[in-house]
Amino acid sequence: MISMKDIAKACNVSVATVSKALNDHSDVSAERKQFIKEQAKQLGYFPNSSARALKTNRTYNIGVLFVDESSSGLTHDYFAHVLDSFKVYAESKRYDITFINCQEKNGLSYLEHCRYRGFDGIVIACVDFSDPEVLELINSDIPVVTIDHVFDHRIAVVSNNIKGINDLVDYVCDMGHERIAYIIGDDTSVTQNRIASFLRALHSRNIDIPDEYIKRSQYRSPEDSYKHTLELLKLSPAPTCIFYPDDYSCIGGINAIKSTGMDIPSDISVVGYDGFFISQILSPKLTTYAQDTEGIGKTAANKLIELIESPKITVIEKIMIDGAVLKGESVSKLN
Repeated sequence: MISMKDIAKACNVSVATVSKALNDHSDVSAERKQFIKEQAKQLGYFPNSSARALKTNRTYNIGVLFVDESSSGLTHDYFAHVLDSFKVYAESKRYDITFINCQEKNGLSYLEHCRYRGFDGIVIACVDFSDPEVLELINSDIPVVTIDHVFDHRIAVVSNNIKGINDLVDYVCDMGHERIAYIIGDDTSVTQNRIASFLRALHSRNIDIPDEYIKRSQYRSPEDSYKHTLELLKLSPAPTCIFYPDDYSCIGGINAIKSTGMDIPSDISVVGYDGFFISQILSPKLTTYAQDTEGIGKTAANKLIELIESPKITVIEKIMIDGAVLKGESVSKLN
């Protein structure tokens, strides 16, 4: 097995210099780092993770707690993109990622499982944050960052849903719409922020909508959206625009509208949320809000690694990540 001593001999430098170069220390020049890394690669050197863990008292392994109750798993576009960005950034900092298998914890709690696996830190997304096991983990001494949920004493990285819905309402109202319905998702903190922002944005424009314009659904459920869309279309007066909880659910609404012979957007307008690829290949192209999933994942990974490596100087904060309205072709301009 090739050692740092072998690399040092080949490069005619000290073992300490090799160690610093391979670990990207700033007191070794970029040219020398590159030369040493190239020599190490040619010699077939691979760092020993066990030795690294003993030296640093870290495993360089981050746990991901992700429990999707809708069973869509990592086909869930939003979280799949967020966690992919998280993984890419963490791996660029030489950390490994391990998903916590909730079905195979061998009777251990989440906290016990994390201690057993020796995770340096945990990112938590898409779980029941009121679950006692989750709260036990949140209140432990393990570094934790949450995504889209806020605890006072933990770092949280949150998509700015309040601004997202507000911007969409502003756009739709500027297009002349006042009868706006909203099919909302599961009862989570994200949904609560979105519906509050929706009603507040309408109130700021002196627009009141009937209670029947708000329908409770599930995220990523075209079936629910199909049913609720037909219910909204039967109201008198019917809405001129319908908001959907996500772009995937919006497909069900579009199919329901087309089943009645109505046209989008000349007869009724629709608005999605998320801004994924599917929204931009629909016909007509969907007006939606693109969440910055790359920014959310990268920021969460960066803050967790900061917390692991520099706990005393890392600020516990809530970080809001803005997205942007994608002005498609699914909202008509009313006179």
